[in-house]
Amino acid sequence: MESLSAWIIALFASDGIDPALFITAFISATLFPGGSEAILAGAIAATPERWLWLVAVATTGNTLGAMTSWVIGRFIPQKKTPSQAVQWLQRWGAWALLLSWLPVVGDAIPLAAGWLRIDPLTSLLFIAAGKGLRYCGIAAAVLGIVA
Repeated sequence: MESLSAWIIALFASDGIDPALFITAFISATLFPGGSEAILAGAIAATPERWLWLVAVATTGNTLGAMTSWVIGRFIPQKKTPSQAVQWLQRWGAWALLLSWLPVVGDAIPLAAGWLRIDPLTSLLFIAAGKGLRYCGIAAAVLGIVA
């Protein structure tokens, strides 16, 4: 069992973890399922001194994935019945994009923001802030356990 845990720690400390974290974070921000949180937590546990860099990598990948959904939303034709995400954005504006980190409904919020033509730079900033805060929370939890 000890060799298995050493192997897992070595895997999360390897040079390939940064691109794997970015790609997983990107994919999990789209409508495809993914779990970048587990990879981030493992990478921070293996190399706690790199936590800020790893949070930045995950936040960048997840934000760019969400902005991909935003772009896709620009091409969706108008429909008569707005989704819950559209209703949130109509009520709260770009502030609702802070919730794009939420499981399930969070993926639809950037899509709806593109559909509603919310300014791309404003969308990018709110999405990045929400996702960055979520990843900082994960880092804090892991570092609290590791420290």
